[in-house]
Amino acid sequence: MQKLRLIMVALGLTAIGILWPSLGRAQSSPPLPELKIWREFVALLKEGRVTADRIRTMPELGSGMTATLMGYLDVMKREARWPEWEAEPKVQRSDGRVNFIIPLSFAESDRTSYCFTFVEAGGRWYFQHLEAIFIRLDETPPPPTSAFPDTSEKQKAWDREESYWSKIIAWRGILIKNKGEEFFLDLLKDGNGYFVWAKSRAPFLPPQRAFILFLCWEQAHLRGPNFMADAVRLESLTDREAVVRLHPIYFQLYQAAAHLKPQISLEDYRKIFETIWQDRARAAGWNLKIEYADDRGYTMCIFRFSRNPDP
Repeated sequence: MQKLRLIMVALGLTAIGILWPSLGRAQSSPPLPELKIWREFVALLKEGRVTADRIRTMPELGSGMTATLMGYLDVMKREARWPEWEAEPKVQRSDGRVNFIIPLSFAESDRTSYCFTFVEAGGRWYFQHLEAIFIRLDETPPPPTSAFPDTSEKQKAWDREESYWSKIIAWRGILIKNKGEEFFLDLLKDGNGYFVWAKSRAPFLPPQRAFILFLCWEQAHLRGPNFMADAVRLESLTDREAVVRLHPIYFQLYQAAAHLKPQISLEDYRKIFETIWQDRARAAGWNLKIEYADDRGYTMCIFRFSRNPDP
């Protein structure tokens, strides 16, 4: 399912797993030792016997990631199409790590390439990490070159948003402790600048209409494309009222990124979002009511704008 894929892209501190050039090129015929690791892992997963002692997460993620990884493996086991797992994966090896790249599908989802990373120690293999987004930098042409492998626009949008909000949430913990929550939230208020941005990008419209249409454009194109086909939808727009529905990556990040939840509650995470948008609406002369709804497992935000009659 698509939601499983979103979870997979956010297992680590960032959403991107990078295969560095030092790993070497994928081998068309994996050596027997690597292939044995993969087959043993698949057999254990299929039988539900991948235990915590066979998992060694990245040191930067902490021991708590073991339970998270096991939970994701349970989901994969339930929704796997096992004949796909019998295919021979591509193999990358580097510094005691072995990466297996294989296209898989779950439940009703389309096939997506996944990268499973293992480490070896003491003659045993240990499952370490998995990613649904990774950059094939191992296929970078030799220097000198200006050509570097790329990812999709969706993947880059996710990576930009996760990198940005991960920093904001980390700074929040420091600033609240030293300056208080009000100080932190005030730093995020960019309403006046955002309104100027909207008016300057859409100078052919009345300012309040420019604001509404600009936020639709910014969320649909600058902050996306999103994982939903209808990520942003303008439901109505008059001089006095407007309704916009959107599926921000912001909330998808909280659902999927394992490192955010230990740092901030959903209530406080939502407060950041509302503080920013209320200040933007204020600057543009709009009153804003924000509603939330579940849409196919994702958070949909409904912005209801209104303006007071002119005196």
